[in-house]
Amino acid sequence: MPVDLKSQLGNLIKLQAIDSEIHVLNIEKSAKPQEIKVLQDIFETKKQHLNELEKQLLDLQKQRKDKELELGSKDENVKKLQGQLFSLKTNKEYSTMLQQIQDAKADSSVIEDKILQLFEQADKVKIEVDQEKLRLKEEEKSFNLEKGKVDIRVKEIDDRLAQLEAQRKQAIPDVDLKILSQYDRILKNRDGLAIALVKDNSCGGCNMLVPPQVINLIKMYERIVTCETCNRMLYIEE
Repeated sequence: MPVDLKSQLGNLIKLQAIDSEIHVLNIEKSAKPQEIKVLQDIFETKKQHLNELEKQLLDLQKQRKDKELELGSKDENVKKLQGQLFSLKTNKEYSTMLQQIQDAKADSSVIEDKILQLFEQADKVKIEVDQEKLRLKEEEKSFNLEKGKVDIRVKEIDDRLAQLEAQRKQAIPDVDLKILSQYDRILKNRDGLAIALVKDNSCGGCNMLVPPQVINLIKMYERIVTCETCNRMLYIEE
């Protein structure tokens, strides 16, 4: 039984409408993991900034503790030297010891200034850490919200793709197997568009000129006519 080519083209047009939507949705879905990765990278960068601030705070606190231990050692040394004053026998020894005590106290004063400076620096960084934690908490909410939107959209796409695949299965039996094989091959190699409308003497797939003799062949419905440039099947709206 000969194939009714005009009806077959009509069936292919319906199938193409389904496949075009499937193609667009698959492209959108394939881009979603990258969207989430971009959101994740931005969030991780902000987390890294907080980690650096916390590390800076810990370093300042360690420096302060080290200086406090050093100050304690200096104070102990001053007490030790002061305890030895009364055992000295000459004025020279006494004067020398007083100078050592004075030098040690001067060193302690410098250390105390440094401890105070470290306290002030740590307080400033602590304020930054607390503020950054609050900002990061809001950023995390924003990230989870945006990620949730992407997840919802992926679910919507999957649901729609399931519907379209069901529609495709219903449409396929109406297409001649040989024509369907040609259509599927072109569909795979031409970005999801296998059959194109000729409008204003141009191929709707590649926009190249379709010669008048080719247009006449399409109108004859004797065989499937393809674009000489992009190899897509061609049809005309009558």
